Amino acid sequence: MITMGYIDYSKEPRSDIAFVDMKSFYASIECVERGLHPLHTSLCVMSRADNSSGLILASSPMFKKVFGKGNVGRAYELPFNVNTRKFDYFRAKEAGLPTHPKFVSYIENWAKRTFIVPPRMDLYIQKNLEIQKVFQDYAAINDIHPYSIDEAFIDLTQSLNYFIPNKNMSKKDKLDILSAKIQHDIWMKTGIYSTVGMSNANPLLAKLALDNEAKKTITMRANWSYEDVESKVWAIPKMTDFWGIGHRTEKRMNKLGIHTIKDLANFDPTILRNEFGVIGVQHWFHANGIDESNIHEPYRPKQSGIGNSQVLHKDYLKQSDIELVLREMAEQVAIRLRRKHKKATVVHITVGYSRFENKKSINVQRKINPNSRTIVFQDHVISLFRLKYTGGAVRSIAVRYDGLVDENFAIISLFDDNEVIELDEKLETTIDQLRDKYGYISVQKASALLENSRIIARSKLVGGHSAGGLEGLK
Repeated sequence: MITMGYIDYSKEPRSDIAFVDMKSFYASIECVERGLHPLHTSLCVMSRADNSSGLILASSPMFKKVFGKGNVGRAYELPFNVNTRKFDYFRAKEAGLPTHPKFVSYIENWAKRTFIVPPRMDLYIQKNLEIQKVFQDYAAINDIHPYSIDEAFIDLTQSLNYFIPNKNMSKKDKLDILSAKIQHDIWMKTGIYSTVGMSNANPLLAKLALDNEAKKTITMRANWSYEDVESKVWAIPKMTDFWGIGHRTEKRMNKLGIHTIKDLANFDPTILRNEFGVIGVQHWFHANGIDESNIHEPYRPKQSGIGNSQVLHKDYLKQSDIELVLREMAEQVAIRLRRKHKKATVVHITVGYSRFENKKSINVQRKINPNSRTIVFQDHVISLFRLKYTGGAVRSIAVRYDGLVDENFAIISLFDDNEVIELDEKLETTIDQLRDKYGYISVQKASALLENSRIIARSKLVGGHSAGGLEGLK
């Protein structure tokens, strides 16, 4: 029997879980497609790769090692100019990097050998489907829970004895062998390396094993179970390395005298509940290695709203151009709302300024009567923008509709022209049907042809990068 403090682990559920993470997924795919080694090549996937303000979406392990950049960032944050591949002394000084000849030469040599490529989301989705098929070779579909495009939990409890019938072998060893087979098959199928966090206990410990140990091992696998809570979970060096704890939560815990995961695990859960609510108790259980989530019944949050955001490809200086994009996004999100047969009661916009502007972002919302009509949303979005905008270059825009109700819900007003409303709704329904059949850009306003319109450019993207999140639009 394993006991520790308040916890009797013999009474806790046990499952054999593998949490599989594709190493630098987007960047690895781009390397493989070019016949390059994913681990030894310096490559980054950058939106607007020819632009100094390009967004870094993914990078290879070698790129991260050489340039000290994670997956998300901007081209201007790199220690070299993406066009000339020359050392950026201004950026180096800003970041506190050395500027002596040896370091400059090191950066420039690697910069010249670095591949900077645009994203291909349709290709990444295709590779994800290939990897899902590998998972299905080892587990039933109901035992697989995709966590993101490059991560998945797999419950192998029912598979261990089938694939490895050796009765003398422990479940821990069987899980390791089966996970190694999955890694090998993914590599054979796609050329992509994967990391696996394992647990003969629960999904939480598998995730912690991956984040805190597997990524540092030669095999790229690690197993954490109830037996390892005290020696491994409590030893996680930074609280923010723990699942679900960000910097804000860490600061609040510090004020309570909690500075380590061990402190959290041995703290009074009643005080945590008073301070953080139910989530505080959950943090306490997690710190003790307890997770009763079931990957066969994944948590699905209630939909609170529908929205979309985009970082513009350049600074927008003219108010008319900014409003053009706002109108486009208002329409895109309205279409998604109607597809879900909903109406919204809150309109929310966020407008972020260029990094060169010393201005706080516009963040404003308004309650409205239940609605799904494009023109109504466009009017409110523009009205909210004009209410707060005082000039300046804009670089990011977000539009969101909240407080969703059923499409049949309506508030009748004596001041509304019901005939006009009915005609507008019929027109929108017709346009929606045409777009569903022939593609999103088949029906567009003339403004879509304007230089600073984003409709056509975004319609060519895939998934969450598409026009308003309208997946599959052409």
